[in-house]
Order: sequence, then structure tokens, then C-alpha cells
Amino acid sequence: MTDTAPHTDLAADSWIDRRLPQWTRPYLKLARLDRPTGIWLLLLPCWWAIALASATAATGIGMTVLFTIGAVVMRGAGCTVNDIIDRKIDAQVERTRGRPLPSGQIGLFRALVFLAILLTLGLGVLIQLNRLTILLGVASLVLVGVYPLMKRLTWWPQAFLGLTFNWGAIMGWTAVTGHIGWGAILLYAAGFCWTMVYDTIYAHQDARDDEIAGIKSTARRFGRFSKLWLAGFAVAMLALIELAGDVAGLGAVFQYMLIPVAAHLAWLVLFWDVEDPRDCLRRFQASRWTGLLVVAAFVLGRIFH
Repeated sequence: MTDTAPHTDLAADSWIDRRLPQWTRPYLKLARLDRPTGIWLLLLPCWWAIALASATAATGIGMTVLFTIGAVVMRGAGCTVNDIIDRKIDAQVERTRGRPLPSGQIGLFRALVFLAILLTLGLGVLIQLNRLTILLGVASLVLVGVYPLMKRLTWWPQAFLGLTFNWGAIMGWTAVTGHIGWGAILLYAAGFCWTMVYDTIYAHQDARDDEIAGIKSTARRFGRFSKLWLAGFAVAMLALIELAGDVAGLGAVFQYMLIPVAAHLAWLVLFWDVEDPRDCLRRFQASRWTGLLVVAAFVLGRIFH
């Protein structure tokens, strides 16, 4: 694992820098391939839905592969859209001014071409799915395009990220079942609450710079009450995950597997040093383990159902 300097979100010596040709590096960093946490956070709600909705292992594995590829590509596309829109703001924030666009490593035209390539690859994955899921995938582009603007308009941009990043829970469900069920809705809501936790933690890194730049966030909105707010969202996430499992008829093994999920959420929120940017980043990166523990709960709950 590479170390990240406290003043930047760019890895000092990532695998991209060590192993790939120099001309490819700015593009792959634009897509955040050197920082896989965002891929996990986008992908895991898809895996939740696939694990909960799949009747057979073969169905689950096939969908898992497709959604994994799709998450890597579309997370890269989302980051590219975000950086194109925010390139001037990113230049004013210490953590982000070294990114490829604000630092001048890539020009706007090349970033747009790269975005077109990513969207084409994403379309190639999407057309492998059923019609309802394809329509939902196309609809998600509205959320992807709108989200970067929200930090200028509302104190709740993390809520819009929650709506965007957890859309895969609905798509994963419909890809398996062909319809939108209560399980999908409950997982989408649970993922929304989860995003409010990890992205508010992440946003606390930039609270001071955001105030200077006029950028809004739940980190600034919640302020010194952030832990209390996030504890509420964590409890709501856990309750919604439990309800989703109950609706699917999962039993005692699933219930027991929620104990480590609850313990990890408690560690994330209750022992978080709000004023330490390094700890904010560490807990944001560790949030993927919450999602993986939920996957384990659903899978084991299915196996021992």
C-alpha cells in the first residue's frame, strides 16, 4: 500500500507510476485507478443486490463479473466528469490541485475524449443486461452529471452522491430478477445511509478549504455534531440491511453476521478523529470493509438458509 501525503489525495508512488508508460499515467489517475476505494464503494451495493437476489451461484457469479467491470469503468467516467466540472475549484484546494486537469497534465479536450471512451466501454457492459436494467443504467447518467454541481447549490452534496453511488443496488437486483422489488429499495436506502457516513468523513478533510472556496458539504453543515449525525445514519443503514435480509427470508446466520457489520460501523464513527485529515482518509478507505462484511452476511445467509 502506498502512503498518501497529508496535503494531497494523490499517491506519492502508486503502481501506475512504477509500472505503466508515462503517457498513460495522467489518464489512469484521472479515472482514479490508483485509488480503488471509490470503485469498491460503487461496486459493493451491486454485490449486495446480486447476493440477495440470486437463486443460484452461477447467476450470481456471472452478474458479479459484469458489474465489477462496469463499476471500474463507470467510476472512472464519474471521476472524469467531476474533474472536468470542478477543475477550477480543484486548483484552489490543497488536496486536489495536483490532479491531472487542474495541474495541466491533461487538457480539457483530451479529458472529454477519454470520457467518451469510458462511456463507450460502459455501454458495452450495459447492453449485456436485460431491458429494464439498461434503462436504469441510462437513467443513472443524469445523476452522474448532476452530482458535481450539487456542492455549489446545497449543503447536502453527499446525499446526491448517495443517490448516485447506490443506483447499482437497484440495477443489480433488476439484472437478476427482471423487476424492482422491496429488496432493491431497502438496499438502495441502506446504501444511501452508508454513503452519508463515509463521504461526510471524507469531506471533513477539506472543510477549511471548502469554506474559503465557497463549497458546501455535510461536513460543514454538521460541524461539531458530525459524529452524532453519522451515528444516526449508521444505525439506519444497519436496520435497513437487516430488514432487507428479513424480507428475503434469511435466518440466524445472517443475523449473527450483522454483528461485525455493526462493530465496524461503530469503529468508523465513534473512534474517528474529526480534526485529523489522515484519520478521515483512513476511515474513508476502511469503509469498504463495512460493505464487504454486508456481502458476507448475505452470502452466508443464503448458503445456510
